[in-house]
Amino acid sequence: MAMTIHVDIVSAETEIFSGVAESLSAPAIMGEVGIYPRHTQMLTPLKPGEVRIVKQGGEEEAIYVSGGVMEVQPHVVTILSDTAVRASDLDEAAALEAKREAEEALKDREGEMELAEAQSQLAQAVAQLRTIEAMRKKLRR
Repeated sequence: MAMTIHVDIVSAETEIFSGVAESLSAPAIMGEVGIYPRHTQMLTPLKPGEVRIVKQGGEEEAIYVSGGVMEVQPHVVTILSDTAVRASDLDEAAALEAKREAEEALKDREGEMELAEAQSQLAQAVAQLRTIEAMRKKLRR
């Protein structure tokens, strides 16, 4: 039997995932990180992207996070994010519209959105679209 680690992913609204996993990968600011049981302690900010969880038995689950913080302990990983959504629940049309709006705001610097806010929204929309595309590729296999 493989060693496991407990994973909790919590958004501002609700707990998205709580369970046992063999491993997970997350989009840390410093780059993609892989976490396995007995990983050294770590606290790192996350950028918008996909958290991939390999559950006990090898089943995978993908969750989009809008950024946040990941705390790693030897037997527990906790991810706190303003927004966390299961990849299967992402709305591609809404993500495409958010991307278009953010790109417009970046072009029109006199728009209502501040530059940093527009860049943040663009990064989140692109990360959602990448998560949707990764889920589609996995389903095609």
